[in-house]
Parts: sequence; structure tokens; C-alpha cells
Amino acid sequence: MADKPGNPSEGKVDEKLEAEAAESKAEASVEAAQEQAEATEEAPQQVKKTRAKKAPAKADEDKPKSARKPRAKKPAEPKAEEPKAEEEKPAEEPKPAAEPKPAPARRTRKETPERVVVRAHAKYVRTSARKARLVCDHIRGKDVAEARAILTHTNRQVAEAWSKLLESAVANAAENHSFDDGDLRIAFVTADEGPTLKRFRPRAMGRATKIRKRTSHLSIGLEPKE
Repeated sequence: MADKPGNPSEGKVDEKLEAEAAESKAEASVEAAQEQAEATEEAPQQVKKTRAKKAPAKADEDKPKSARKPRAKKPAEPKAEEPKAEEEKPAEEPKPAAEPKPAPARRTRKETPERVVVRAHAKYVRTSARKARLVCDHIRGKDVAEARAILTHTNRQVAEAWSKLLESAVANAAENHSFDDGDLRIAFVTADEGPTLKRFRPRAMGRATKIRKRTSHLSIGLEPKE
């Protein structure tokens, strides 16, 4: 079927609407351009206003500040002048060289007259040192004559050994120093232990016991009477 021809009045209405829309667009673009131009003109004016406001602040800063009056300082108290130690000290005199100290003198022993003592020794006497001391304690410090009498009347076997030793010392004094037995006294007597001889004795049931045979060393010294 063929399309029916349209109404001619409808085409005219469409053209008018399009023309009005184009005009409104043109007006809107013109208005936008005018607004932009006005905005650009107002911006520098605002900058000028802000600059004008800030200018007085700078002017205030440029003004010279009023100088403060300095406070009056208190007058300083005069310090007592300290005497210079170097000026007051007298010039030190040069010390004389120290003299070398003399070396300390050695202590010398006082010379004392030599004490003459005639000695006699008997070794390996077949008696114990304890038994010999019981006799020698009686003659220590006695005269030769008194010692002879004590040993003669002492009822001990070791007294015979002591009397023989005493006679030997008296003979040494007469032979070596020409001393008379009446001028001599006993200076010291000692009885020291000697070696022990060990023996064994058979006992009951096949046992054995030790036998210790003691010995001693006897010494005697004579000196002239004071």
C-alpha cells in the first residue's frame, strides 16, 4: 500500500522548533563567553584589593621601632687589687750544691781479751747420754780439785769415764798452755747421744726382742780462774 501523504503543517512546526533550539544554543554560548570575560576582569581587581590590604602591613614593618632605653648599670665595686705573688716573692738564691754524704762507718767489734778454754772429748762411750748427764751436772762450774773428789765418791759406772776425761783436759792445759791444775775450773760439760748398737735376744715361743746398746759423746772444757 502507498503511504499517505503527511500534513504540511507538521513539517513547518518541526523547522520552527529546530530554529528556536539553535537560537537558544547561540544565546547560551554568548552568555558563557560574557561570563568568562567578566570573571577575567574581576580577578585582577581582587588581586589589587588584596595587595592594597597587605601594603599597610609592610608600611608598618618599614617604620623604625622605638629604641628601648638601656637600663642604668650599677656602678661596679672596685675590686681589691691582689698583690702579685711573683712581684712580692724575693728572688730565690741559688742553693749550694749538696755535699756528698760520707759513707757510714762500719761497726767494729770491740776487741775483748781472748778467753782460753782447754777442751777434751771422749766419743762412743758405752753408756747412755741420760746416765752421763746425771753425773756431769754435779761437777759443772767446780774447781778441778773439787770435781775430782765428787767423781771419786760418785757410785756410778760413768763417773770413771768422767774422771778419765777430766785428767785428759788437765794434761792438755799443762802441756799446751802451761796451766797448773790448781788454777783451773770447769767451764762446761756436755753429754750428747751417739749411735745405738742394736742386738736381739731370743724369747719364748720362737720370738725375739730388741736390745739397744746406747753410746754417748762426752765433752769437757777448762778455763783459768778469774
